[in-house]
Order: sequence, then C-alpha cells, then structure tokens
Amino acid sequence: MRKILSVLLALCLIVGLTACSGGSSEEVADTDNTAETAEEEQSEAPESDSSSSGKETLVVFFSATGNTKGVAEKIASITDADLYEIKAAQEYTDADLDWNDDDSRSTHEQNDASARPEIGSEKVSLDGYKTIYIGYPIWWGEEPRIMDTFVESYDFDGITMIPFCTSGGSGIGRSGQNLADNAGSGNWLEGDRLESGISEDELKTWIEGLK
Repeated sequence: MRKILSVLLALCLIVGLTACSGGSSEEVADTDNTAETAEEEQSEAPESDSSSSGKETLVVFFSATGNTKGVAEKIASITDADLYEIKAAQEYTDADLDWNDDDSRSTHEQNDASARPEIGSEKVSLDGYKTIYIGYPIWWGEEPRIMDTFVESYDFDGITMIPFCTSGGSGIGRSGQNLADNAGSGNWLEGDRLESGISEDELKTWIEGLK
C-alpha cells in the first residue's frame, strides 16, 4: 500500500513540474512578443522635430482682408524669412470692419486705446530671430488694437523691429511709434506704408534702404 502511495505521489509531482514548466514558457513568450511589438511601434513612429528653422528673420502680420498678407508673403520670399500670421480669436466680419458704422466692432475697438482683442493663433517663439518685419492694415489712422495685444505679449530685446502697413491712402502715421511704446522693447525703425500691389523690385529697394 505504501509502495502504491509512493508511486502516486511521484506521478503527481511529475505532472505538477510539467505544468509549471509549461506556464513559465508562455510567460517568456508573451514578454518577448510584447517587447518585439513595442520595438516595432517605436521604429514605425515618426520622430518629432522640435528644432527651429534656423532663420534670423521673421515676418509677422495681421490681415483682415488679405492685402497685408500679400505684402508680407513677398517680404518673406525676398528675405528668406519665416512667416507668422496673427489671427483674431473672433474673426472679423465685413460688418465688423464697416468704418461707416459707428456701432461696428472695429469702430468700438479703435475708439478705445485700451482695447486688446484676443489672438487666436498659437504663440510664436522669437528665439534666434534678429529682425522682425511687422505688418498690419491702418484702421482709423492707427494700428488695429490686436497689434497692441501682440507686441505687449512678447519680449523683443535685441531684435530690430520694422513696421509696415497697407491702407487705402493713409500713411503709417504714429502706428509704428505706438507699437514701440506698447512693446517697451526692441530696436524699432520708422517703418513705412506699402502699396498692396507693390512689386518685388520695389520691395527690394525699400528693404535695401533700411540697411
């Protein structure tokens, strides 16, 4: 009887060891598969590019109707600069821009020197830039208030700031000086009014005259 019990115990022990050995092999296999899958996913994932463009010139612009945008793009092409568009969080409609309407949004903003419309575009890093062209339309003889929002949001120390504007006839006036005063930093040049249909040759002449 004891001999039978010994045989049975021996058989149970063998079965138990075999089961444990099988479970261990599956765990290793699962771990290897997980590691291989992770490596495959990592190799397939695109690498993030956090580096800047390396350019030293930036063209910043706000353009409600597209006129200033066209000039800004030409300046960026000539100077091999990066472009950054200031977009309003609440886009301006034709009714908002009606200067004949005393109750229009732009009229209210331009009549209030403290108005600061919210910017909807993501912030831009100014690291590495030495020169910034900053363009805008002329509204009611001055810069749109959203431009004041922009310049008050950044530090322009060590950067040459070149304002330019587009308009139906008004000159740049005090808008450049207003921006310089509100910014409180940067080396601001006088700037100029540029025709919306200005040619690249005319722009090159203007840019060369700034040096």
